[in-house]
Amino acid sequence: MKLTKLVLCPFALSLALGGKANVTLDGQIMDRQCAQMHSHDNMMKAEGATNEKECTVACVKNGDKFALLDSITNTVYLIDNDKKVRSFAGQRVHISGSYDKDSEVLEIATILAAK
Repeated sequence: MKLTKLVLCPFALSLALGGKANVTLDGQIMDRQCAQMHSHDNMMKAEGATNEKECTVACVKNGDKFALLDSITNTVYLIDNDKKVRSFAGQRVHISGSYDKDSEVLEIATILAAK
């Protein structure tokens, strides 16, 4: 009888079972609405913002939430702590933390400007 090894990705297994998974992501800090549209263009016109940072800050000030648009998967992640990301609004970043599937929120451990 031949035995076959089964290798499971911890992130995928954790998400399949619910709960939190450790993640490392690259992307742009945006507001949720612009992240879902994958662009600031429409909102920059509506808000009168001249750049992505101004757009993100204006949308969040008007009641939206900060989000990360993952540049590889085009997935939008809501962010748990506005204070940790406010200074990175509109910028490309590298984040490590955990993703809570139940609440669908990214909890940031570290955030750095992308190079």
